Amino acid sequence: MDGRLLLDLTVGLGALVGWLLLYGVVRWVTRPAAVAPAPATPDLGAESPAVVNLLVNRWSLTEDAAEATLLDLAARSFLEIRQPGDDPRQSTVHLPAAAPDEAALRPYEREVLDRVRALAVDGVLPLTALTFRDETRARAWNRRLRGQVIADARAAGLSRRRFGPRVTGLLVGAALAAAAVVGLAALHLASWHPTSGNHAFIAGIAVFVLLSTLAGASPGERDTALGRQVAARWLGVRDWLRGHEQFDELPPAAVVIWDRYLGYGAAVGATRLASTVLDLGLGDRTSVWSSYGGRWHRIRVRYPRLLPRYGRSAPRLLAGGVIGVAVGAFLLDAFGPTFTLTPSTVNQAARIFDLVRNGVTVVVVLVLLSGLHTVVRTLLDLATERTVTGEVLWIEVWRSVARGENSPPRPWLHYLAVDDGTADRTTAWGLPSEWATRCRDGDVVTLRVRPWSRRVVALSVVGHGRSRHTTGTTVPDSGSPPGPGSGSAGGGPGPVAPTPPPTATP
Repeated sequence: MDGRLLLDLTVGLGALVGWLLLYGVVRWVTRPAAVAPAPATPDLGAESPAVVNLLVNRWSLTEDAAEATLLDLAARSFLEIRQPGDDPRQSTVHLPAAAPDEAALRPYEREVLDRVRALAVDGVLPLTALTFRDETRARAWNRRLRGQVIADARAAGLSRRRFGPRVTGLLVGAALAAAAVVGLAALHLASWHPTSGNHAFIAGIAVFVLLSTLAGASPGERDTALGRQVAARWLGVRDWLRGHEQFDELPPAAVVIWDRYLGYGAAVGATRLASTVLDLGLGDRTSVWSSYGGRWHRIRVRYPRLLPRYGRSAPRLLAGGVIGVAVGAFLLDAFGPTFTLTPSTVNQAARIFDLVRNGVTVVVVLVLLSGLHTVVRTLLDLATERTVTGEVLWIEVWRSVARGENSPPRPWLHYLAVDDGTADRTTAWGLPSEWATRCRDGDVVTLRVRPWSRRVVALSVVGHGRSRHTTGTTVPDSGSPPGPGSGSAGGGPGPVAPTPPPTATP
């Protein structure tokens, strides 16, 4: 009887693990391709900036899509962006008295234009007023815009569902097979232990519904052959734009000089200042600008939070691990000898008691193993400390301690995201909160860190990096032609914008 129980559990869990392995393989096989840039070129294409943003970011739309669309609408005279002073945050958006024909506008372009029109008063809107005040509305607007951009890319043959019909059918078929195996295992278990109800049927249905739902939820978009070709060309445009000195320092109003190049520059991540000033409520701490390495680029940031080891000090981890080992060993000594693979058959109550005791024993073993793992990994963490130097991208409170009913929580751990220049993705570290005031975003710091616990154990500021505040180049507003010094509100010569290329219309 013990062998049958073990067999039923092994077969049922094996079916679930097999499906999850298949799902993991499918996700790996269908991941978007990493496209190599084509030679640098100034030639634009027919694709919209929003679609270009999707392609150059490995078929993942970023917040720059909406901002690039706004700049492109300004370049095409549907809007005007004017900057009267030195601060680009003082820029205003103006609706022209006679707008061009809107028949050729794509749905997401109309979405952005309609938002400007809805907020404008007497045809004028401060640039900073484009942000949403309601998070729910911001998410809904972003979701709608994303769906429209993806639909446009699919219609052009540049993108496709990551899980197409065949892949979804394969996963659903495998889910049906796994559900059948689980149901049969449950039925076999019930055959030698009478139970009430259709537990085997319910188990099979529950497994099928869960796995098929996961199979039907596509994790995003993936590349096509044409999409890879077009993405390579746009990456070449990005490299060409980055080759222009100070292009990343152009404010939104520079669209009057750079025409559609500024919008496409925002789409490919080459316009740090314009993208920082523009905000349509789609800001995301997981995608942050960095200037480390000599050029502005976006870094994807992951913020760990689920596992308790993250950000913990070595003494606390060791103490927790030792306590886990001690408690596990004590309970194992108490419950271990009573573990049995042959539950009692005297009566139902005795059988349930044996099963519960076995379950407690399994939990105790897991606690013991977890404690041992924590102790060993913490010691290895201490032995593998390393030094990281990079630019601070983001600092915010991670964990706090309550201090009383009338006192605010006291933070004891902060997130610290740092770009060390090795990749376009990074994971935030755990920084003791008493050190949080030592540095700020944009500073270059050297950290002593423990990789497994993501803990910062030493921090020193190497230097104050390039400011990430929104100040910089001034351009004349669109009501007057450019000229020497015409961008300065005080009458003196303002900063000089880089010489634009000849106007190119896709």
